[in-house]
Amino acid sequence: MRVSRLGVLGNPEHADLAGVLRRVADAAGPLGVELAYGPETLGAARDELGVVDAVRIEDAWDDVDVLLTLGGDGTLLRGARQAGPRGVPVVGCNLGHLGFMTAGPLEALDRMLERLVEGEYEEEERLALDITVVRSEAEEPERYYALNDVVVHKSGFARLITLRLWSDGEEVAQYSADGIIVSTATGSTAYSLSAGGPVLVPTLDAIVATPISPHTLAVRPVVVPAEARVTVEVCPRSEETIVTVDGQAGSDISVGDRVEAARSDHPVRLLKFPGQSFFSVLRRKLRWGDVRPRDR
Repeated sequence: MRVSRLGVLGNPEHADLAGVLRRVADAAGPLGVELAYGPETLGAARDELGVVDAVRIEDAWDDVDVLLTLGGDGTLLRGARQAGPRGVPVVGCNLGHLGFMTAGPLEALDRMLERLVEGEYEEEERLALDITVVRSEAEEPERYYALNDVVVHKSGFARLITLRLWSDGEEVAQYSADGIIVSTATGSTAYSLSAGGPVLVPTLDAIVATPISPHTLAVRPVVVPAEARVTVEVCPRSEETIVTVDGQAGSDISVGDRVEAARSDHPVRLLKFPGQSFFSVLRRKLRWGDVRPRDR
């Protein structure tokens, strides 16, 4: 794949987003790469970089070869939800602290762009989920797209909520807990891991249902095939319940509502560079294992 147009999304809260965009523009020009800017980068490109004819990414998706995200994992997730359904590959440059899914740090940005143009990258297809929120009342379902997870959880000062979990129409269990996380293998190292879920290699075709602080020791995370349709139903006496998608989008839900998660027909095409492996990132970023970072 030849990269001739790069979409650029950034974290608007980064202190020097304009300076990072200037680095992107300075590196992209000599490589013959055109840029298309997301909403949060368009203003900076026009006002601070003086790019009067800056292209809006909303007008150029059909011509975008790769989406570059400038930020942390949250920015990459936001970009993936836009690029994934369109089949556009995503590569992340980490401007934050963790950057677990990003391909490189800010100091490697110029080299990252060179390697993209030279075709020196690897592509991984990551399972994504189509999320449907079905209301008990006669309303149109709400639809979302997730790379990491969908979480049904309590809000505010609510007590334990009761949720029923189904897989392909078969009841798995009823949980009294703070909530349930339904995640992809990519999302297994995010909120699910913090709640005691398993670590899955991110290219694995599987879905994980992880209860959050269940009110019994008998409840454990469940791993089901990626082709399964996982449903979470909100049971009676469950007040102030919320559904959250990738930690960024969502809404309130009520007793009788159902949240359904199924494999999307549009996986996320995530780019990385040779020499990067999942387990090396796991050791470095999450300090996995019993060896201190300075000893590795």
